Amino acid sequence: MSSCQTDCVEKPLCKGFEKLGRFVGRNPWWFFTIPLLLSAGLGAGFYFLPALEANDLEEQFTPVGGPAKSDREFIREHFPTNDSEFFFAQRLYTEGTYVSFIAVSKGNNILTSDALNVILALDEKVKQLRIADNNNVTWNYSSLCARESGSCFSNANLDFIKLILTSLGSKEFTYPRMNGVFIGSTVGGVELKPNGNIIAAAKAIKLKYYLQEDNEEMKAKNLLWLKNFLSVFPKELMNQKDIEVSYFTSVSRQEEFEKNSKRIIPLFSITYFLSIFFSIQSCMRSDCVRNKVWVAALGVISAGFAVLSGFGLLLFCGVEFAINTANAPFLILGIGVDDMFVMLASWQRTKVKDKVEDRLAKTYKEAAVSITITTLTDVLAFYIGIATPFRSVQSFCIYTGTTVLFCFIYNITFFGAVLALNGRREASNRHWLTFRKVEMVAKQGESTLSTRCCVGGAYNQETGTELEHPVYFFFKEYYGPFLTKGWTKAAVILLYLGYLAGSIYGCLHIKEGIDLKNLAFDDSYAIPFYDDAIEYFSEFGPRVMVAVTESVDYWDSSVRDEIETCMGRFENLSYVDSELTESWLRAYIGVYRTNTSAINTEKMFMTNLYKFLQFLPSIKRDVDISENNQSIKASRFFIQTINTNISGAEKNTLIELREIAKECRIPLLVYHSAFIYYDQYLVIIANTIQNIIVAAAAMLLVALLLIPNPVCSLWVTFATASVLVGVAGFMSFWGVNLDSISMINLVICIGFSVDFSAHISYAYVSSAKGNCNDRAVDALYALGYPIIQGALSTILGIIVLAAAKGYIFRTFFKIMFLVISFGAVHGLVFLPVFLTLSGISRENGKHINPVLAKSYANVRFNKGHENTELCAKNDQG
Repeated sequence: MSSCQTDCVEKPLCKGFEKLGRFVGRNPWWFFTIPLLLSAGLGAGFYFLPALEANDLEEQFTPVGGPAKSDREFIREHFPTNDSEFFFAQRLYTEGTYVSFIAVSKGNNILTSDALNVILALDEKVKQLRIADNNNVTWNYSSLCARESGSCFSNANLDFIKLILTSLGSKEFTYPRMNGVFIGSTVGGVELKPNGNIIAAAKAIKLKYYLQEDNEEMKAKNLLWLKNFLSVFPKELMNQKDIEVSYFTSVSRQEEFEKNSKRIIPLFSITYFLSIFFSIQSCMRSDCVRNKVWVAALGVISAGFAVLSGFGLLLFCGVEFAINTANAPFLILGIGVDDMFVMLASWQRTKVKDKVEDRLAKTYKEAAVSITITTLTDVLAFYIGIATPFRSVQSFCIYTGTTVLFCFIYNITFFGAVLALNGRREASNRHWLTFRKVEMVAKQGESTLSTRCCVGGAYNQETGTELEHPVYFFFKEYYGPFLTKGWTKAAVILLYLGYLAGSIYGCLHIKEGIDLKNLAFDDSYAIPFYDDAIEYFSEFGPRVMVAVTESVDYWDSSVRDEIETCMGRFENLSYVDSELTESWLRAYIGVYRTNTSAINTEKMFMTNLYKFLQFLPSIKRDVDISENNQSIKASRFFIQTINTNISGAEKNTLIELREIAKECRIPLLVYHSAFIYYDQYLVIIANTIQNIIVAAAAMLLVALLLIPNPVCSLWVTFATASVLVGVAGFMSFWGVNLDSISMINLVICIGFSVDFSAHISYAYVSSAKGNCNDRAVDALYALGYPIIQGALSTILGIIVLAAAKGYIFRTFFKIMFLVISFGAVHGLVFLPVFLTLSGISRENGKHINPVLAKSYANVRFNKGHENTELCAKNDQG
């Protein structure tokens, strides 16, 4: 490695950018105008945004090709539903179309006559809701409801309530089965009498009203009725004395989720204002000529053009736009402002009396390679994320990666042209606001106010540039020497060990999967319903189908025994209640238990089965018999899961059920509509680790190519891994799950964590100082203030998301805040100390090109924030 100079790749890049800078400096108006026109043209792609918004929850937030989706197709094919004639809620292969409400007692028991009468009154209100179709035909619940045996599907809780009211306390009711009907999922917060299953009290009751969805016409009418319910029903809940009611519909989750995009747009305008304000403040000068207000404002606008162009291009290409992609502009704004500061800092390091094209050529030579490094790392991180099996992640990554490229292109074209045009103004000594020529030296007796307003253009006569910011000297004279003291190093090591221990502990306790509740805004009416469901109805989980997927010889006793063995294994799981299993085969065998010869031959089995099913229409839907009635193509049984609200239970239940199904000799599958979402648990960790490893390898490759020093690359890798572990660990303390949303940010984490660590470590090994402590101080002197500026500008780009009422956007803020904060702490505290302990001396880094080392130490690793002169006060003015 020592034979490879650090400029083996960088030198030709520097030369290329130097030529580009000179060309832009000579023709600024072309490079100013063309990006404007290109942005306007590509921005027209936003016309297609409404048609390309991809907000379907299942499509966006469940893994592509998840096993449950193929299982659902099998169930749909072999066990189709008929909502208008033979509806059975537990036999649905989807969630169905429904409205539901949960009544919770304000006291200790909802099973009182006052509370139950209120519930019955609400039930009547629901059933009386009416809509009119396009032909002015009126439809109410009874004309839209899912039907069983010619009448609306019976709600077991209504029968339960009526029995309680008529019994006047003279009758006792069992739980979770009442008169043979399972009520465990609809009566919640139950207290049982000692030593039995008799209900003593209950806290909540849930009612559910299913609608037909057999054809598109009925689905359209259902949607109108559901919207009417959401409009009218809340008004009926006012001033309830005995109960509190939460409500929900089958479209609530989707509709509430789709509101995210509308409510996040105002936050982007605030972010834009903050970024412009921060940039202008950073570039504000007392010198009326050197003031770069317009440069700062147009630099932020350049990032806006990148969003217009990147998003517009992909919308023109028909790429779907997922709602979480609305986070991208906030991130792009931070990246764009960072890169703007890189260019501006380098520009202000050039000599003010040089020609504009020469100044811009030097600026590009020194700064463009730096933003190329960071752009490559960020873009690679995003494009690697496209390989994930989540559509939402794919959408975010392709939109953000493409927009980062446009941000880079506009920085070296549009913003370069802005620098050149501003340089021409400064060269002619014109006022930043009026553009009129002003004097460089104040006239004798001229007032201070007049001097500030009408005199400018001063510079450091010795260097030909402007003065450095005082903060740089704070790092050189105070912070650097303090950090390199022996006792300070010991304290830093102890602090790091504490950080690492806390991070690892957090990683071991991180929760997986996205909670569907989090897809709604905090003030959504759906949140109380989710909360009530979790608090009172989480004891009993999904009622899972166990389907035999092939035709087997059910009349063979050994086959039946094998099925029974498999069912027994399911029932022995800690997450399954064996008392609540439903099996058509057990019921059938039970009828002929005293006459097994009637079912031990194929003909007798099928003949008697046909007769048996005629009396049990519900069970009839569980057996798919061939058209000639000679064989069973598929059949299904039901098992009841319990206590799936325990941490990790959903994942463990799914894994164990599928493992048993796979191990059985009989071909089986297990399915419930909730498994569509549970599938994320099986891929989220593996895919996150895979993406992180691939992205880290890509980052390391970029570092080796553009910063080819093995020691530097080692420390970059170490710091990146350390930041990543910290973010993953501390996000669990902050209430963030590992899901498709946080997966995006962990991939982004690599791109951003590389920046600070690469800057400090390479500046350290590139330093001309011989002593380890001096080298650390030198690196902090060059990069301490830029790192702080970089962290602030990026956080400002996302800080408004902290106030968002949606989990998606708050999660984005939380993880990005952790990434930037930990990255800055590693760059300013941990890495300088560790580098001094590594024993690297000047001899270890003697192969570093000294000219290139100076360039890196002064400019290249400033990650966009070395705006020393931007804020400096010009004493000579």
